[in-house]
Amino acid sequence: MRNQPKYHLFKNARYATEGLWEVFLHETSFRIEMFLSIVVWVGLVFMPIPLTAKAALGLSLLFVLIAELGNSAIERTVDLVTKEHHTLAKQAKDAGAAMVLLSLIFAIVVWVVTLYTLYFGSA
Repeated sequence: MRNQPKYHLFKNARYATEGLWEVFLHETSFRIEMFLSIVVWVGLVFMPIPLTAKAALGLSLLFVLIAELGNSAIERTVDLVTKEHHTLAKQAKDAGAAMVLLSLIFAIVVWVVTLYTLYFGSA
């Protein structure tokens, strides 16, 4: 049996909002990434590039935030299970950190390829 209440759209939306707010309040890296993403998203509105390029660039940043939320969930779950040093706990946390790293690399590649293609011709 699952430890989960019956599905309710508004309750589930509230749980998601609470999770987002909790991570925002307690994770410095998430706050920094969120701040930079908002600044860039506002800047994208004024960039003279096609809407599809704006979407690709903006969504690549959203992907980084999603990965950071996943990493935070992994870290909290591991900390719930044990506060002691354990090889599997370290591996789980390292995998979460790798998820964030790969999302950042993905975003950088999307930005470089998109901007290069827009300003210097086809890729």
